[in-house]
Amino acid sequence: MERKIIYLINPISGTSKKEGIKKLIERETAAREIPFEILSTDPHGDYDFLKEKIIAEQYTDIVIIGGDGTVNQVTNALRHLPVVFGIIPFGSGNGLAFAADIPKKSEAALAIIFSGNSKPVDAFYINEHYSCMLSGLGFDAQVAHNFAAKSTRGLFTYTQESLINFFKAHPFQFEIVWNDFSFFTDAFAISIANSNQFGNNLTIAPKANLNDGLLDIVIIQKMSKAKLPFALLQQIRGNNKLRELVDDMSKKSVLYFQTASLTIRNLKYAPLHIDGEPRETTEEFKIEVLKDAFNLLQP
Repeated sequence: MERKIIYLINPISGTSKKEGIKKLIERETAAREIPFEILSTDPHGDYDFLKEKIIAEQYTDIVIIGGDGTVNQVTNALRHLPVVFGIIPFGSGNGLAFAADIPKKSEAALAIIFSGNSKPVDAFYINEHYSCMLSGLGFDAQVAHNFAAKSTRGLFTYTQESLINFFKAHPFQFEIVWNDFSFFTDAFAISIANSNQFGNNLTIAPKANLNDGLLDIVIIQKMSKAKLPFALLQQIRGNNKLRELVDDMSKKSVLYFQTASLTIRNLKYAPLHIDGEPRETTEEFKIEVLKDAFNLLQP
């Protein structure tokens, strides 16, 4: 089947103007004589109109120019259709794109779109919510909530919010139920990761794989604020090995394990983010892998 591409551009993602990427797309796609159309993303994630268009006009590729929140909405809405997805990173973090080795430079990312090498990517559910990258409870979720309220986006603003919230951070109480085994923990944050990072190549789950049928769970347990940066640095650098949960886990600063499913009881209503976007929290989360959720154009 002849390729036919819809480019979806988020007009508010990231910090850069979009006219340059539009001209690049138009020039390079036309040069390859591939039929295409450029549309804006829907801020509410409503793509029902696009489903009919894809089927009726036989589009084969949906390319997302935006960040992780946009990737979440578009893939969730359209993954049941016979299309492959591509990403040109244009968000504040771009965690899924970077985990898939898609480069930041638009020219290089667009070249991957044209190579047409698609691979399946897993996702997961948190209760009824779909996540394709990384979601979390606690400290990083509070950063996401505060970041979303800011009028300016970008790495500087995110870093600023992270530092402010570090000094305000306090642990929350959770019960983790996993493989007929449960335990309580006071933790600053819990990350549920299909990709290996928050974004901006800040790795939190070094062993994560986009298509291994497993989620990487990282629990940053209660410790002194003086010790916390060093514990995080160890995790980011990949110094913490994947483990089976053991009896002495209360002595570990960071718990790092893999599973296809688990339940988290959120006893103190820690805030929640899903793929970097703030969401309403609740008292319990049932989490399960969604295998081969969609096909992504990758190097």
